[in-house]
Order: sequence, then C-alpha cells, then structure tokens
Amino acid sequence: MISALKTVSEESAAELGMTIEVDPKVMTQREKVPCRVFERFEEASQAAAQQIASLIRERARAGQACVLGLTTGSAAVGVYSELVRMHRQQGLSFRNVVAFNLDEYFPMRPNELQSYARFMREHLFDHVDIAAQNVHIPDGTLPVERVYEHCRAYEQAIQEAGGIDLQLLEIGRTGHLGFNEPGSGKDSRTRLIRLDRVTRMAAASDFFGDENVPRRGITMGIGTILEARRLLMLAFGDDRAAIVAQAVEGPVTASVPASFLQQHPQAQVFLDRSAAAALTRYAIPWVLGPVQWDAKLIRRAAIWLARKLGKPILKLTDEDYNEAGLQDLLAEHGPADEINLMVFRTMQGTITGWPGGKPAEAQRPRDLVRPGGHIFPKRVLIFSPHPDDDVISMGGTLIRLADQGHEVHVAYQVSGNIAVFDDDAINFTDFAAEFNRLFGIDRERSSTVEKHIEAALKNKQPGQADSEEVRKIKGLIRRTEARAAGRYCGVPEERLHFLDMPFYETGVVRKKPLSEQDVGLIAELLERVQPHQIYAAGDLSDPHGTHRVCLEAIFRAIDRVKQQGWFKDCEVWLYRGAWQEWGVEQIDMAVPLAPRELIRKRNAIFKHKSQKDRALYPGTDQREFWQRAEDRNRATAKLYDQLGLAEYEAIEGFVRWVPPGESSSTANKS
Repeated sequence: MISALKTVSEESAAELGMTIEVDPKVMTQREKVPCRVFERFEEASQAAAQQIASLIRERARAGQACVLGLTTGSAAVGVYSELVRMHRQQGLSFRNVVAFNLDEYFPMRPNELQSYARFMREHLFDHVDIAAQNVHIPDGTLPVERVYEHCRAYEQAIQEAGGIDLQLLEIGRTGHLGFNEPGSGKDSRTRLIRLDRVTRMAAASDFFGDENVPRRGITMGIGTILEARRLLMLAFGDDRAAIVAQAVEGPVTASVPASFLQQHPQAQVFLDRSAAAALTRYAIPWVLGPVQWDAKLIRRAAIWLARKLGKPILKLTDEDYNEAGLQDLLAEHGPADEINLMVFRTMQGTITGWPGGKPAEAQRPRDLVRPGGHIFPKRVLIFSPHPDDDVISMGGTLIRLADQGHEVHVAYQVSGNIAVFDDDAINFTDFAAEFNRLFGIDRERSSTVEKHIEAALKNKQPGQADSEEVRKIKGLIRRTEARAAGRYCGVPEERLHFLDMPFYETGVVRKKPLSEQDVGLIAELLERVQPHQIYAAGDLSDPHGTHRVCLEAIFRAIDRVKQQGWFKDCEVWLYRGAWQEWGVEQIDMAVPLAPRELIRKRNAIFKHKSQKDRALYPGTDQREFWQRAEDRNRATAKLYDQLGLAEYEAIEGFVRWVPPGESSSTANKS
C-alpha cells in the first residue's frame, strides 16, 4: 500500500514531478478549508479514524464524554472499519462515546436493509462497546405529525450532551451534507426535508430502483452541523472532484451546502487523489506560483490553453502563453512553436491502430520500446468488473485485438446478478421450465425450482435481497449474455473466465470486504494465462464501488506475481467509459474507431439484453450504457480533432499503469 504523502508541499511536488521547494501556503492559497490529500482512500480513512480515536481517548483521560456526530455512506465505511479494528486490537473503548447520526430516510424502519440505523449497527455499533442509550439516530418510524417535535428533541439531546465535539461528514454529489440539499440555509436545524432528485437517483441502487427510494428524510441542519467544535469531511472518487473544488475554493452559497465549512474555524477535508483532482494545485498549478516543468505538466498546460482559447495546439502563440499566466513555461521551454510541436508529437504518438502491437514486418524501432514489443501475437487478459464493462468501455479495442490475431481472454470479475430485473428472471425461468418439459428433462426438479423462484419473486418486497436460487438464475442470465457478446467479438468461450468474486455475492448493493479468496482468484488466473497485456477498469466514479474494489483486487494480485519472469513482458492498461472518460491530457494510448467499428461495438453491447433499454442501476446518468460509451468516445475524438490532430469517428482512451516502484519510462507513446 502506498503511504500517504506527508505534507501539502511534498505531495504536490511529487505529483507534478517537482524538485523545487514549494511553499504549502502558495499551493493551497485558493483552498478556503484545509485539505489533506492521500494517494489512496484507505489512508484517508485511517487518518480520520486516528483523529477520532485520539479525541475519544483524550476525553476518556479527562473523565469526560466524547460526543461524535456520525455519517453514513461509502466514504465512512473505511473509517468505521478502522475504528472497529482499533477497538479489537488496541483496546479503544467507546464507553465514553455519545453518538448522534446526521440523518435517516423517512419513512424507514430501523431493520430495513437501507436504514441508516442498520448501517451504523452493521459497520460500527454492533462491534464496539458503546452503550445503547448513547446512540441517537433520527426516528424514521414516527407519524409525520410527530416529526417536528422529534426534531426539536433531537436538537435538545445534542445540547444536553454538551454539544458535538467532532462531526464526521461526507459530501454528496450536489454538495449536500446529510440530507441538506442545495438551498439549505446556514441557520437550518434538524428537520424533515424532501430529497433532491439527484440524491434519490444516487440511492436508487440501494432500493432496487429509484421508484422505491423514500421521498423524504430527517436530517440535522447546516446550523446544527456548524455548531460542532470540529468538522471532518470525507470525499473519495473522481465523481466528487468537481463538487469538492466548488465547496473548498468557490463562494459560500446555499447552492453548495458543503461550502459553509469555509466559515467554520476547525473544519478540515480529507480527500483521496481522485477527489482532489479539480483543486487548483492539481488541475492548473501554474496559476499559483512557480512549478518545475516536466513533459507531463507541459502537455497538460498546453492542452489546457488550447481548449481555453479554442485553438489547435500548433496555432498557440507566445502571446497566448504569456496572457494565460504561462510566462515561466515560455521562458524555460519556448518559444511557443517548440512547445506546441513537442506536445503535438506526444499527442500524435498516443494514437495507434495496433493496441496489441504490430507483427514483425510492420514494426518500427520505437514499437520495440514497449514491454513485450517484440512479441506478436500476444496473450491479452481483459478484466471486466461486471459482465458488460468490457464491451461498454473498450469494445472497439477488444474486437480489434481479436481481429488482429491476439489470444484474447476476458475475465468477468463479479456475477452482476443484482442488476437483473425480476421480470427477466421470471421469463428466463419460464423458458428453462418449458425447455425441460419439451425434452422431458428432470420435470420434477424443474417444477420445484420454478415454483420456488415464482413464489420468491412474487412475494418480494422492494429492496429485499434475492434468495440464493434467484441470484443463481440472474447470474446465469448475465453469464449467457457475456458469452453471446464474447462470441460476437471473436473470443472463444474457453477464453471467457467467470470469477464470481465472493465479495460481491451478498444479494444487495452493500458488499463484503475484499478477501484473500477474491485476490487469489485473480492471481491464479494471471499465473495461468501469463498475459503480455492486461486491461482493467480504472473508472473510480462507479457509484456502487464495485469497479474500485475490483481494481484493488487486480493491483493486489499483480503485486504478488510481478516478480515472475513473464511479467517483465507485460503492460497494464486502464480503461474507462461506463461512468466517465479519461481526459485527453491523461491518455497514453488512443485507439481510433471507424464508423463501422463503432457499430460493431454497439452490437456487442446489445448482446447484454438484460441491461438494454433500462438498466436497473444506471446511476445519475439516465442514458443507456451504449449511448454513454458512444457519446464519450465521440467526444474524445472531437477533442483530438479540435487540438489539431486527425479527425476520427470515435476514440477509446487508455492510461498506462505501472506497479509502484517500477519505471514508467516505457509507457506507450506509439
């Protein structure tokens, strides 16, 4: 695991390739709330837990209660997991802790799968020695006419406990805190609120459809939150980057409730690198002060300038660079035409129609610089978190790799069974039963299974977990669709690997922690295939977190096998597309797609019929997955065109990943 970078200056310098001393105050001058950025979200969670644990112990030594305000959500899970570990292994006691939770859905029974009361029990309260009478969570079971008085009593209980010492927060996609949606005022108190559409869409996966998400919730108000003596806000993942920048660097406004943290004297924000990406010190650090210009940063600055001015790279002038505050870059590496040409050639070098490399007769000297550049054809292993991520995100490249003669394998990491509609499961079961009856195959067993599934789905409540039998049927649907897509793309069935990683198999959106068994499945497949190329989903905006967990499992497995001889000829590429796309300044390999190839990709996606027309868990983007993919691929191609490069119908982009401690000098630029 990569260690957290210790200071703002060290962290920013490391990311930007600097060797000069950087004043932290200069690099963070636009951040109106102190931000600590960690390379990985696990490290941020551990640091947050350490702060909470230190406060608990400090209050215990003084014989005082420690009053904590707690939040729910994926970002908090790691914090609670670390606190539980510290309780079990280091004797951290919660006997002096009084807890107040931010919010709860309304109406909501405390034992429902989606209840925040249940979330807190499962992730923290049931695993530590906190007294039951010290746990306070808004009551989602009350008649609506009693909610107002309940909210007043909740506020009174906080005051009687002495006020909140530390309030843990998680920023929502719209900048909301708890259920304080955009428009919530600075003086708002605990109350019943109607949930924003974006909030409800974000929660749709937990409730098996947005139509099942409660329309209201009870939440502490912004005023209640700001009265806490210390505030600690968490944000992890690419999808939080833009709103974090608005909350931390933008104006204080009720439109972004998290921006009110700027007015708190003891507020801080813990971010992983992805959530910090839009902060000025990472996005455009040259506007803050001197930086050391390397090829990566020069490329980013030139592309930023070209897009800002709407010019091709080769048309940027000295005046353009000077007027945009890039005088240092021009003075050190100018004139403009030399900078432009260097960046243009770098961008041009990312484009390749041979993602797996070329046969010997077509090789150029620089092709051999890549790991395994001398090997053709290659063994290629594509990891697909869900059974359709491969074709959605890199279907055009997958088809091209197969067409060009490479030995392509696809590993589907999870079953994807929870993303199948009940009606599809019923239809599939009905077909199987009719098939068995038609051919006289085990009629008695078939009838028993059919009746069980029909009864289970008929009596199923919204948000209720499926039985094991239903999950098997739904998993089989996804598996047969993946086989159909694989055949269409030219991948033989024996090269399709269904891993069914155990962490996923809970029957609900909330998953188990990544285990040794999960990582072992991937490591074993890597050793068996011994690929020359690995493709993995680097899309960390997945609202359900499955992509993030699947990628972590791959990284851990690679760490186990990277010393084996075959790995020296292996390169690892990260793709995106299901939830977002790589920025053009990040792309190391751009695979252009002709109109015919884009149609083939679309047809491959269509083989996943259960996800066609309306996916069960679309996130906040309501376009179908094939539409998202095509729009993003076309947008990437358009950006390449606007920067003055060749015009293509679409482009799939990839970023080269190099294991920590290894050189990235051989990253593909051909």
